[in-house]
Amino acid sequence: MSRVFNFSAGPAVLPEAVLQRAREEMLDWQGTGMSVMEMSHRGKAFMSIAAKAEADLRELMAIPADYSVLFLQGGASSQFAMVPINLLRGKKSADYINTGAWSKKAIAEAKRYGQVNVAATAEANNFTSVPAQSGWKLDSNAAYVHYTPNETIGGVEFPFLPDTGSVPLVADMSSSILSRPIDVSKFGLIYAGAQKNIGPAGLTVVIIRKDLIGQPIDGMPVMFDYAIHDKEGSMYNTPPTYGWYLAGLVFEWLKEIGGLKGMAAINKRKADKLYAAIDGSDFYANPVDPTCRSWMNVPFTLANPELDKTFLAEAEKVGLTTLKGHRSVGGMRASIYNAMPEAGIDTLVSFMADFEKRNG
Repeated sequence: MSRVFNFSAGPAVLPEAVLQRAREEMLDWQGTGMSVMEMSHRGKAFMSIAAKAEADLRELMAIPADYSVLFLQGGASSQFAMVPINLLRGKKSADYINTGAWSKKAIAEAKRYGQVNVAATAEANNFTSVPAQSGWKLDSNAAYVHYTPNETIGGVEFPFLPDTGSVPLVADMSSSILSRPIDVSKFGLIYAGAQKNIGPAGLTVVIIRKDLIGQPIDGMPVMFDYAIHDKEGSMYNTPPTYGWYLAGLVFEWLKEIGGLKGMAAINKRKADKLYAAIDGSDFYANPVDPTCRSWMNVPFTLANPELDKTFLAEAEKVGLTTLKGHRSVGGMRASIYNAMPEAGIDTLVSFMADFEKRNG
């Protein structure tokens, strides 16, 4: 059976080399006679897997020594709560930037634990761009500033790194982490669900400056305390061991293709090809301000929406799957994360041109 080009927004495509490696090691990891799924998380074998994965991630992202790296469960949605629980630290409010669906969810959850100041919003333009920082109404006494660098549903991406001064910057990087180099030292906390650029669903990575760990809101569950997970090496309870292992294989794959600089060059090339195909046609359109277009999630519409179902059905027949846009947006969406090969973009662009020729 041949593999398709999977444009799903998440769980998303994984590198084929990683899947093949996992298949080879499925029944016997490096002579242990057992699968990683069967290992004790506190055994010597898995501890070595975990340590290498963290070391490789630190190398890839150049994570400073004064940051902890946590491998947790609960997805980014749990982080919507864990961030205010741990980072309010006696302050009453935090600043949030609203650029779409995931920002809204983070804002709604944070309101359960403190006051939220929406310092900027892109609602007026239907979330098709990012508010210029010159118009943000930040509170110098805020506990932190939260933003979503890439909105998976709307395909909107920040073209700049916000400057929040001494107030810690918090980022939900679920759909953009590892897609290019970033300066981790500019952030107080970064979190990311794994199922887009890191590995399979079930794992969440948190990168947090150590001075921000501790002093959670009183009465919160122990599992929502970063200090507990940091102290226990992300093993206060049984972690998602197989997801952690697969993430480690992805980190190795990234190092082999030139690290995040190499990945960034590939990602830009892929995105440029797809946007060029859209912009060079009157048949396809992308609603996002060109300065804020995502490298990872590319929504597009057809001139005649009545052709949407036909487009999707025909695309499926040639191995281009999960291109249907989110129900709140409609149209199409191609999620082209790190593991999407350039051949997938080339095949999609070729299909789009042929479909337009036959139906335009």
